[in-house]
Amino acid sequence: MTAHVASGLRLGLAFRLALREMRGGLKGFYIFLACVALGTAAIAGVNSLSQSITMSIASQGRELLAGDIRFELNNRVATPEEKAFIDDMGTIAVSAGLRSMARLPDGSNQALVELKAVDGAYPLYGKLESEPAAPLAGLLASHGGVHDALAAPLLLERLGIKAGDEILLGTARIRISGLIIREPDALSDGFGFAPRLLLSAEALTASGLVQTGSLVEHVYKVKVDDPSSVPALRRQAEEKFPQAGWSIRTSQNAAPALTANITRFSQFLTLVGLTALIVGGVGVANAVRSYLDSKRGVIATFKCVGAPAATVTAIYLIQILMIALIGIGIGLVLGALIPFVAAQFLAGMLPVSTAFQLYPAALGLAALFGLLTALAFAILPLGHAREVPATALFREQSFERSRLPSWPYLLAAALCLAALAGLAILTAYDRRISLTFLGAIAFAFIVLRGVAVLVAMLARRSPRVSSPAFRLAIGNIHRPGALTPSVVLSLGLGLALLVTIALIDGNLRRELTGNLPERAPNFFFVDIQSAEVDGFRTLLQKTLPQGKIVEVPMLRGRILAFNGQDVTKMNVPPGGQWVLRGDRGITYAKNRPENSSLTQGSWWAPDYSGEPLVSFSAEEAGELGLKLGDTVTINVLGRNITARIANFRRVEWESLSINFVMVFSPNTFAGAPHAWLATVIDPNATAADEAAALKAVTNAYPTITSVRVKDALDIINQLLGQLATAIRAAAAVALVASVLVLAGALAAGNRARTHDAVVLKTLGATRSTLIRAFCYEYAMLGLSTAIFALFAGGMAAWYVVSQVMTLPSSFLPDVALVTMAVALIVTVGFGLAGTWRVLGQKAAPVLREL
Repeated sequence: MTAHVASGLRLGLAFRLALREMRGGLKGFYIFLACVALGTAAIAGVNSLSQSITMSIASQGRELLAGDIRFELNNRVATPEEKAFIDDMGTIAVSAGLRSMARLPDGSNQALVELKAVDGAYPLYGKLESEPAAPLAGLLASHGGVHDALAAPLLLERLGIKAGDEILLGTARIRISGLIIREPDALSDGFGFAPRLLLSAEALTASGLVQTGSLVEHVYKVKVDDPSSVPALRRQAEEKFPQAGWSIRTSQNAAPALTANITRFSQFLTLVGLTALIVGGVGVANAVRSYLDSKRGVIATFKCVGAPAATVTAIYLIQILMIALIGIGIGLVLGALIPFVAAQFLAGMLPVSTAFQLYPAALGLAALFGLLTALAFAILPLGHAREVPATALFREQSFERSRLPSWPYLLAAALCLAALAGLAILTAYDRRISLTFLGAIAFAFIVLRGVAVLVAMLARRSPRVSSPAFRLAIGNIHRPGALTPSVVLSLGLGLALLVTIALIDGNLRRELTGNLPERAPNFFFVDIQSAEVDGFRTLLQKTLPQGKIVEVPMLRGRILAFNGQDVTKMNVPPGGQWVLRGDRGITYAKNRPENSSLTQGSWWAPDYSGEPLVSFSAEEAGELGLKLGDTVTINVLGRNITARIANFRRVEWESLSINFVMVFSPNTFAGAPHAWLATVIDPNATAADEAAALKAVTNAYPTITSVRVKDALDIINQLLGQLATAIRAAAAVALVASVLVLAGALAAGNRARTHDAVVLKTLGATRSTLIRAFCYEYAMLGLSTAIFALFAGGMAAWYVVSQVMTLPSSFLPDVALVTMAVALIVTVGFGLAGTWRVLGQKAAPVLREL
């Protein structure tokens, strides 16, 4: 008989014996199943939902873009040559977008609005839903100098008006003819801080808002006869007009910012789900160890009748794989349902299908994560069972004190963990974040093991106490086979993750609602014309006499190249991509801005007149790999300008004052038309003072856009709250996994607890003494775990807030109290629930087995 045939026979025998042993059910593996299913469901659900949204965006690209191809120009209209080129493509719809102030005719109230002026061809695809439902041409008509417009319901709420009322926009009178219910291309237009006001191009012209230097986005959308020609048309536009500076987007990439944000967010939630799976892996190891411990007699019998160790290992490996596949299957079913359930809540906000659909790639990825985790954590207990001799097993010796298994098992476990980490990194949007996250988890496991050793060592060296219950609790913490490592490891990681998220969220909210508004400007004023600067300054000084007014010239430009290399063909790290996305605000200055400091290079002389120079933000330059002397090519108003980097600046973005990535030497834009940007800072101004200033500026200068910073911060705070809810929900999955692992660890230790309780009761210990001892033990373990979670979570939150976000970081006492309460309730509650049955065991049956 050949070795291959013999090996096959042994494997077949192992498979039959494994199936026979499983006839007894899944007793002892419920925690195993729950841990694997929970982590798998989290990863499958998050990735399925992400694919659902991104596929919907791709399939609905025409409707979301309201065209086949979109050309966007900032602060200028297309030249006759450019317009003729676009017209030749097919049917064209022209629109313009900008922010401005809508105000009541009596000047008593005003509100920031996102204007969108459209022509008669809008929308080329999709349907604008309005109330009343009527042709758009009639809803945006003009009557005797009054122009009709559609408004978002929020605008009417803020101004306290209703459909049919009139408002003023710049120098034009606008009548609200109806409400916007659904705008087909709202997602492709990007996020707006203000409610939409949809009007005709004629009404925008009458408002007088479009002036020299005004921040206006001119958009040309095209419906082509042959959609397959769109890529070729895009290449022709780029080749024929290399200096146009326009942003071109096709229906295949209708909402790139939304797609990228969903991908980033799903990556984070996937990593949190992976954390739950890895935490659950500890539960897998505990469950396998406990199961094999209960099978000592069976394993000993196999070995005594001549079964090779490899066959015994194969029997239980097959069982573990089958149970893991059951858990993975449960997780995949739950994960597949998540997009369907989530779609019922997201359908009104995101383009997500409400029909049930499977996403095989997402489910396959989750299954692979689940299988690798189960194998990685089950192999070592299997190795322990293989190495223990039959004689030791018959003597009721467990696996707790066995030495490490042989090297093949260690190597197999290491390979599974490496494959798990490699898969997480390979499938990540930002591999650096994924690598950092996995490194932090590995480090946390090592530290948690060290914490458990330290707790046991302190218990061992603690002075003798008089209380028998307390003395017994301390002994239980450091005795062989103690629950200390399992409790600290299982609960510590989940709690640390929750503490990290809670502290980051708390610090951000404190900054947005407290510290930041105190340091930030009261207002930003945009689109100030050069002829209005002096009068505007005088008016502000009159209404806010204590305010500090800062004014800078403002232009818009798009970065095209670094050192002559096209930025679209560069591999840019995620941290620097935002600088290259769309047009950036730019300025020029004779002197260095007040809220920045030079890190490299020197500032140009006030009367400098040489080649164009630029000062670049140091942090963003580092992300982009720039150095002093490099060149930056930027398109401004259809003209390409190349400037050399003269210095790098440290910019205080968190101050919310006027900041720019790039500040140019004044000679760079000599004679270029532009508007001005201004801020006013008055920490002592009351809400009434700010309202009076806003009213005065809006009435005197209706074409100037005023942004109240506190209103913008309120919107950001609301968005942050929605994100924090989703993140907390994901982190709660990790905590649930931790609790499951803790329950499994306590259940696995019940056998030893039963022996201890019976012996102690035989020697005279009362039930109340044992209950107090267990309470003391679990309370000390829970408190130790909470202290670690507060320290580890606090350090992680400090790094993210202070080093990554560059914001002040502080420790929040309420987070500490909640963490300690959760740790104590979970450990003591689950501990007593698990040991209550132990205390009721009859002594005789247990004593017979000792």
